[in-house]
Amino acid sequence: MALEVADNFIQDSFVEWFNNPINFRKSYDGLVTTKVLNFWNENYFDGYLFNIDPKNPEHSVNEIEKLISLKSDQKNNEWNTFSYATSRGVPKAVLGKNNYIKFLQEFISQESNLKKISNLKLNKNEISNISGNELSYDAFHKKTQESKLNFSSSLILRFIASLTSKPFVILSGLSGSGKTKIAQTFAQWICEDINQYKIVPVGADWTNREPLLGYPNGLVSKEYITPDSGVIHLLLEAIKKGNESKPFFLILDEMNLSHVERYFADFLSIMESNDTIKLYTGDIRQSLDGLQIPLEIYWPKNVFIIGTVNIDETTYMFSPKVLDRANVIEFRITDDEIENFLVSPSIPDLQKLKGQGIAMAESFLSIAFQNNIVENHNIAKELVLFFKQLQPVGAEFGYRAATEILQLATKLKTLEPTIKDNDCLDIAIMQKLLPKLHGSRSKLVKVLIALSSLCLEDITIEDFEKKFDDLHKNNFEGISVKYPISFEKLIRMYKNVLANGFTSYAEA
Repeated sequence: MALEVADNFIQDSFVEWFNNPINFRKSYDGLVTTKVLNFWNENYFDGYLFNIDPKNPEHSVNEIEKLISLKSDQKNNEWNTFSYATSRGVPKAVLGKNNYIKFLQEFISQESNLKKISNLKLNKNEISNISGNELSYDAFHKKTQESKLNFSSSLILRFIASLTSKPFVILSGLSGSGKTKIAQTFAQWICEDINQYKIVPVGADWTNREPLLGYPNGLVSKEYITPDSGVIHLLLEAIKKGNESKPFFLILDEMNLSHVERYFADFLSIMESNDTIKLYTGDIRQSLDGLQIPLEIYWPKNVFIIGTVNIDETTYMFSPKVLDRANVIEFRITDDEIENFLVSPSIPDLQKLKGQGIAMAESFLSIAFQNNIVENHNIAKELVLFFKQLQPVGAEFGYRAATEILQLATKLKTLEPTIKDNDCLDIAIMQKLLPKLHGSRSKLVKVLIALSSLCLEDITIEDFEKKFDDLHKNNFEGISVKYPISFEKLIRMYKNVLANGFTSYAEA
């Protein structure tokens, strides 16, 4: 009942607030003339905003735009004047979706209004639901399901938590399992327009940074040749004044078709050092399309890099330098998942999720910018055990990886407060520790068995080694597993090393 009263309060108050000509004009960047404003108020304004749902502003705007689209079919002269004056076109002219959502959230967040809402005896969660702008991985998951995309809730949680803990994520695994699609759909879901993300296919001939950053024209002193990839345009757009609260995404498809260390070295360096990349020296240069290119460029904190990789005879392995700076998420498809898909196959409809997460963009960045680490003695104790077992094969982790594991656990708990320590550590082991494992049978067999034992409850490494063959034959039935994702991967690597004499984290 309290929530319903709050809804009515917000709806009525916001309509009154928005009906004020000053606030109404504000939503159109001052482009609305008095004549058009009066026409709009007299003919269309009343009634539309009274249908808003404060808990779901995106849905409200979609419904409003449907009505607007119907009105536009009337080819009314005044309507065309309104559309022209706002430079938005029909049906986007009315209310401007992003502005509507933004102003609704601003209205709700105003201290005086929050105080009135609080007086209605709402609890914290109910108020949070009304504002609707806190990042929710579940909201994205629901939209992917509506769009006929087959991503599990746990995979989406890992993906978003990884992005917020480190702005460099590598998606590895089976070809055609949705690596590029999840990156593309998340960018489309949370971004306002296509200028905020680029999907760049990596070429096998990339031997330096020019395909990403371009180069100064040696023949024309004031000209800079920008790459067709559009990467430098994306970076310069991200650092523009006013874009600090917008996320930008660079998606490098088939990232390992060339040596990553060659074309991506500058990015790997400044990602850690907060230094700048020097583009050229001398006079200020411009690109062929008139864009002024600075002498140097820094790493914008609102830019996130997602790389997809496949493993075959045409690709290259990642060096520890690259793996150490990224979260690596493996994509696989289970028997049940492929069976369910084949029973009811469908083609994804990405239009259903475009822009649906715009209201959560600032929350996404806010979480990503938080560098605090929550101390966790349980996770710390377990990490020491893994460190000791990885040390003999030179795959132990340093301070940076340890810090990023704790940050990942913190971000997982931020996005999903009910997640357990064991689940956080399981994800961290899989994404931060195991990717560096590769080698021959003689090098890895004992290590893989020892690491597998650490993933189990109530069994020592010595006992596990003695009983391993019998347990393996019985498919580890009756064994309590602490870290199921990591355990399954380690056993798969063990089988590979026995069969082929060599194994690595990356699989075809």
